[in-house]
Amino acid sequence: MCGYTFTVFFSVFQLLPTAPYRMLALGGTTFHSGLFLGALTYVSAVTAPLTGALGDRVGQRRMLIVGSLALLCAGVAYATITSHWLMLLVAAIQGVFWSGLLTASAAYVTANLPPARRAEGLAYWGIATMLAIAIAPTVGFWIYERGWIWLCAEMVVLGVAMGAIAWSLDELPAHARDPDDQPAPVGLLEWRVLGLSIILFLYYFGYGGITSFAALYADSLLVTPRGLYLTTVAVVTLLSRPIAGRLGDRLGYKTVLLPCMGLITLGLASLALADSRFAMIASAAIFGLGFGTAYPVFVAYVMQRVSPGRRGAAFGAILAALDTGIGSGSTLMGLVIQRYGFPLAFGGAAALSALAIPYFLVADRRLGRGGEPP
Repeated sequence: MCGYTFTVFFSVFQLLPTAPYRMLALGGTTFHSGLFLGALTYVSAVTAPLTGALGDRVGQRRMLIVGSLALLCAGVAYATITSHWLMLLVAAIQGVFWSGLLTASAAYVTANLPPARRAEGLAYWGIATMLAIAIAPTVGFWIYERGWIWLCAEMVVLGVAMGAIAWSLDELPAHARDPDDQPAPVGLLEWRVLGLSIILFLYYFGYGGITSFAALYADSLLVTPRGLYLTTVAVVTLLSRPIAGRLGDRLGYKTVLLPCMGLITLGLASLALADSRFAMIASAAIFGLGFGTAYPVFVAYVMQRVSPGRRGAAFGAILAALDTGIGSGSTLMGLVIQRYGFPLAFGGAAALSALAIPYFLVADRRLGRGGEPP
């Protein structure tokens, strides 16, 4: 699964930073460039509850295979279309399969982790994601400079690799019921999980803007290489995430999660004030320390309350909040950047992320029932 996840994110995070440049080359605006990621993630958010529950029913392995084939087909489509509007359409279609791929991956990995070390295990698995993000933007821009077609061709090859890895996996057995599990609710969506996951929307809003516009921001500041910010975020996460995962399991998930959310806000605020290469690196380091650690700790916090047969549905709710934040950040920050510039856009994202801490404290009391590991 680490190999599969690395391949998926290595492919997609070459596409996401370069797609805005392709959109501009096809006659789109900065707003359209932000809408590319927005289209993908909005559709992913809307369909995640459905695809997450579907994975619980048809099997996570099958969902991974189908998602791999979809990314392969997307690479072919991006290579052949010459309209920025058609690129948005393909991104929206890709979002359906993206949600199924992500929810199935998370459910599959969680099923293979011991509950007492769940945050640590998710942190180790997340290293594959962050390692891919660390190198993918640089590789993507290097290939993009040699031609958009070459980048799309590589996506097709990586899609084949994803499918082969997914095919080699064993399907999960039927879910056994743990004695301490609560009865599983009926329906596609885990509403309590969705309520708790609003904090993901609040701080992934800024991440959506970073993914789409950090490279353009670097260009405006004459900072090189373009992928410096995302690469720094990934490297810091790689170094800090395993330690933070262990601390979450041992000290309590809230104890680790709350400082992480504070670091996210500080990182976004410092990015709004950045005016040099050093300032961008410092911002990325602060943001990466909080952002990379928060997700596995939050997931472990949530999963201790979800029955095994509802993990896909729970990850669907998590992904719905997460992708809505990414899509909103990419789309709205693109519009703000076009009219008012980068500092105001990232400053607004920092203000929004600051609401995550008070919201979590209230939601934990009303919905989380404590939130500490047994």
